[in-house]
Amino acid sequence: MSTHTIHHVTAVSARIKDNRQFYTEVLGLRLVKKSVNQDDLSAYHLFYADAVGTPGTDMTFFDWPDIDTNVPGAGTVALTSFLVPGSSLDWWVSRLEEAGSAPFREVDDQDRDRILFSDPEGQRLELVDSSGLATPATPYGKVVPEENAIQGILGVDLESANPQATRRVLTELLGYTEHGDIFETGDETSFARVRLVPAISGRFGRIGSGGIHHVAFRVKDEDEILQMQDKLERAGLSTSGLVNRYYFQSLYFREPGGILFEMATEGPGFAADEPLETMGERLALPPFLEPRRQEIEAGLKPL
Repeated sequence: MSTHTIHHVTAVSARIKDNRQFYTEVLGLRLVKKSVNQDDLSAYHLFYADAVGTPGTDMTFFDWPDIDTNVPGAGTVALTSFLVPGSSLDWWVSRLEEAGSAPFREVDDQDRDRILFSDPEGQRLELVDSSGLATPATPYGKVVPEENAIQGILGVDLESANPQATRRVLTELLGYTEHGDIFETGDETSFARVRLVPAISGRFGRIGSGGIHHVAFRVKDEDEILQMQDKLERAGLSTSGLVNRYYFQSLYFREPGGILFEMATEGPGFAADEPLETMGERLALPPFLEPRRQEIEAGLKPL
């Protein structure tokens, strides 16, 4: 069994051109896949990651221009954390100030140096000192110098509507170790942290632009994802069953606190249908959508 570190985080944008500019030209991530939402073919699905699209490094976005603004609250993902070298934090403060992202630097409750900030749509993000933490990333140095580049996703903050039940999912089903409201897992190649944070507003949240749609956890392969399906369903949780996303296999379930979780396999990966050198440059469609390319392209706005 692999440790279920973060595979990816999927969010929502209503301004996909601005979104692409920020995540590639400000944060310096690589657009490794330009595809469509397989459940809504009128919407782009953009994947930003490290230099090679390593699982655990990508934040992805659905392009829904007509959606309302995200409403924080119970049942939502409150924040996504990226790892960066600790020596780069001064550099990042200056860069984010220039981008108008209002960075705030502090030491967190684990004595790690971090920078809190938001993207242009209010998506809450942080950069965390990676010292001593394993990461599988191959930093992308084309925009941001490699010595400062983002090293993958550390984890997420969850505003659960049922913290005790979410706690049990994280520990009993996903194998995280509990430290108060902080949950951790990892091996020699990767590390993940999930934090349970209070739903201060006292209301349920609503996913919209500037918010997170779901968080995906890593599994090794299809055999393991089927084992997880059995484990989850034996625990009384409904699942989607195995879903073929082509670049990985997926299994979705809504944990009792209201947040959509996904289990995703490590492969085949984003280079399955494109050369590594040119990933993200053209619209990539999985084989089962390729016969509809002309129709799909006609319904998309140029980026």
